[in-house]
Amino acid sequence: MTTAAPAPAPARVLGGPALAAVLKAEGRLFLREPGSLFWILGFPTILLVILGLIPSFREASPELGGRRVIDLYVPVAVLLGMIMASLQAMPPVLTSYRERGILRRLSTTPVRPLAILGAQFALHGAAMITSALLAITVGRLAFGVPLPFSQPGYLLAVLLMIACALALGSTLSAVAATTKAATAIGSVVFILMMFTSGVWLPVQTMPDLLQTIVGLTPFGAASQAMNRAMLGSWPEWQHLGIMALWAAGLTGAATRWFRWE
Repeated sequence: MTTAAPAPAPARVLGGPALAAVLKAEGRLFLREPGSLFWILGFPTILLVILGLIPSFREASPELGGRRVIDLYVPVAVLLGMIMASLQAMPPVLTSYRERGILRRLSTTPVRPLAILGAQFALHGAAMITSALLAITVGRLAFGVPLPFSQPGYLLAVLLMIACALALGSTLSAVAATTKAATAIGSVVFILMMFTSGVWLPVQTMPDLLQTIVGLTPFGAASQAMNRAMLGSWPEWQHLGIMALWAAGLTGAATRWFRWE
């Protein structure tokens, strides 16, 4: 006499209604954080407007090849939104979920913790794109900053930098044991990334040696790639490759070090 084998337990599949529900819930929580929304969406454009109101920044400079300082700061504003999202907004959320045991509890449900990560990536990636479009639009309408002449090259640089930024935020979330640690580490990295992206001094006005060093960082490479696209040239493959390597390396590090509890 044979007995029927027990039916296998239903597989926990990531996707479908469960993933949509997580994305919707995370989206509501994200929209309830006016501080994060301001720093990601509002602050880069507000800083751009403040700089644009300085008369000397709206005057063409022979040292910049006839360009204006405000022309250089539109790509910087684009990068600043990515810095805010990846270093100041996303890591504290993910580390707080782990600290409160939310990720561990989700591992016993069909949703899985990976759904939370996917929702956070989607929301912060969308916020970065919105921030970039807002800065480019305001720069064009308020100060006559020309649109990128090499739009495909500019778009490629932006997408690679978004991948870098999300990977950087994930790595920070992986190495920080607590929310306070994530905030502290993020603040230190934030200052470094502000410099390399050209917030304090546009990368194009730095000495050649410093430009070379900064160009090896993800935001520095992105700044130079976007600048070339603004002028109508395809970004140098060196800068695109640096961003791709950073994105791959940080993704690997985050995957290896991230803990669910």
